[in-house]
Amino acid sequence: MAAKTQVPEGQEPEGREPQEESAVTRRTVRAGAIRAQARRAEHAADTREALVSAARTLFARDGFDGTGTEQIVAEARVTRGALYHHFRDKADLFRAVMAKAAGDVAQRLIDEQLAADAASPLDDIRDGVSAFLDVCIGGDFQRIVLVDGPRVLGADAWEDLVDRYGRAILEEWLNRAAQTGALDAVPVRALARLLIAMLTEASLAIARADDPAAERDDLGVVLDRILTGLRPRLG
Repeated sequence: MAAKTQVPEGQEPEGREPQEESAVTRRTVRAGAIRAQARRAEHAADTREALVSAARTLFARDGFDGTGTEQIVAEARVTRGALYHHFRDKADLFRAVMAKAAGDVAQRLIDEQLAADAASPLDDIRDGVSAFLDVCIGGDFQRIVLVDGPRVLGADAWEDLVDRYGRAILEEWLNRAAQTGALDAVPVRALARLLIAMLTEASLAIARADDPAAERDDLGVVLDRILTGLRPRLG
């Protein structure tokens, strides 16, 4: 019988695959790859956010036509290649900025309405409409979303924002008002469509007026009168 070969301590027997060590190595490599991928994704997200933030500041100040891509990348402190990695062109970046500005306004209005203590769901809607008209007077929402947006991207861009941020919320508020008896019995979806059309026209009129504040006051009176007229008739 042949003598058993002694294997020095710490050395695998010849011909045996170091399975446990290989499994640990594979797990280590896989974990490292996952961490590297997460870092790349985080860096990409940070770069995109920097571009959108810088472009929003410049578009609000100088307008779409007055802002160049070289200014944007300088403000964002990224390379020109990074801009075109995330966006097709300046208009594509503007679309992202417009969506961000509109989304921020929508969230702010929702938060304000949730914190408010209105007398009825219909008064919630009246307050929300008033707050929206106030936003249209100035700031980056006016310049980016209302003035440059339709001109640069067309009317469909506004419709997309309404569908994304406004229509469902307004329909929800109207349904709540109808369910509590604060609103006369009318088809809610049709009413929401008409109110959105009026708010769209009002917002554009305010943004383009020589005196936006005065235009906002006049339109606010008319819209509020329309909304109060939706209360159920007594008797």
